[in-house]
Amino acid sequence: MTTSDAATTDIPITAPSPVISVKPAVLEAPGRGEGLQVRISAPTTGSELPVIVFSHGFGSSLNGYGPLTDFWAAHGFVVIQPTHLDSRTVGLPQDDPRTPRLWRFRVQDMKHILDQLDLLEAAVPGLDGRLDRDRIAAVGHSFGGQTAGTLLGLRVLDPVSGKTEDLSDSRIKAGVLLATAGRGGADLTPFAAENLPWLKGPDFAHMTTPTLVVAGDRDELPLSVRGPEWLADPYHLSPGHKSLLTLFGAEHSLGGIAGYEVRETTDENPERVALIQRVTWAYLRHALRVEDTGWTAAQKTLSQSVTPMGRIESK
Repeated sequence: MTTSDAATTDIPITAPSPVISVKPAVLEAPGRGEGLQVRISAPTTGSELPVIVFSHGFGSSLNGYGPLTDFWAAHGFVVIQPTHLDSRTVGLPQDDPRTPRLWRFRVQDMKHILDQLDLLEAAVPGLDGRLDRDRIAAVGHSFGGQTAGTLLGLRVLDPVSGKTEDLSDSRIKAGVLLATAGRGGADLTPFAAENLPWLKGPDFAHMTTPTLVVAGDRDELPLSVRGPEWLADPYHLSPGHKSLLTLFGAEHSLGGIAGYEVRETTDENPERVALIQRVTWAYLRHALRVEDTGWTAAQKTLSQSVTPMGRIESK
């Protein structure tokens, strides 16, 4: 075991539980063009379970991000994963009239899940009556980070209407934004400005919900002229209680959070993924007021490690 491996195991976690996972549960979604497919994963034991609604990156689906979602479910969370319209499994044509507002359909997907929690709870054998509806978090990676951020108070400049509006949701009490886009305008590359118009004018000034931002210091996306520091904007530009986990040597897949296969990442690093699993789990338990021991230990572990894999700062 390396020093970094040992440091990761210093973050205490609860014992894992067997997980039951149901997919696809299909929610009727008028105006969307097709039903919303959802995966629900939950531990087979425990009550008053906090909930994570997870938004995937561009092109992924409810089948992605197992290294995170399986871990969270095995350690006490109910995890709900929609397949958004931009998923490769949907195959939406580029000239589809819904394309300019993919960002907004994503937010609507997340809200629809919250509206239909009763149906989703009933779809999983043995889950009835075990959700804690006062402890719900939104988590997302990349494009999914913007989606989750919008529920936390981030405002997006709608490329169709040219306006911003408040699409936050008071049912969401905390969030985690993984490798999420920063400021727009002159910070964008021409490619991003032309092809991803929902990145042009984000406003973080109203994103007040407690949030952990996770960024890799080698995340060189072709979306911003500023380099990896751009991914820390959701932390620096938003008010309120926020924390930032900067991962040393991490690229956009943060070591392999998007899936279990090597081909799904450019920077495979199981130790880094293990750190993200534990830190995000500990943070959400802290922010949702379950307990603070794990989050305190995570901060102490990274600050005292001889060879840390990252650093945590808070405001």
